[in-house]
Amino acid sequence: MAVPILPGKTEQWRKFINELNGSRHDDYVASRKKLDVHERTFFQQTPMGDLVIVTLEGEEPEKAFIDFGAGTDEFTKWFVQQVREIHGFDLRNPPEGPMPELVVDSEVLVTAMHTA
Repeated sequence: MAVPILPGKTEQWRKFINELNGSRHDDYVASRKKLDVHERTFFQQTPMGDLVIVTLEGEEPEKAFIDFGAGTDEFTKWFVQQVREIHGFDLRNPPEGPMPELVVDSEVLVTAMHTA
């Protein structure tokens, strides 16, 4: 999913990521193992503003997304607060609408829906 970074929040996002790669890395890894997903995050600068592109790979990534938002441990509370401040939405009440749809994969043939 592509998630915009609110204007003026990129430096806070970088500090957040530094903590995920540093002092909170073990908690981050344990959280994703508990959810049975592999998460990868990419940073993308665009003319419309900075974006974060997050991938969740696993058997049930949508369920993992929902389950994570419902967590009550210290790490989850901290993570949810950071996302609220940096991206402007609450993981406990994710934005409405469908999750991203996989339409092409270099390893697997994906049947994509076409609309005209």
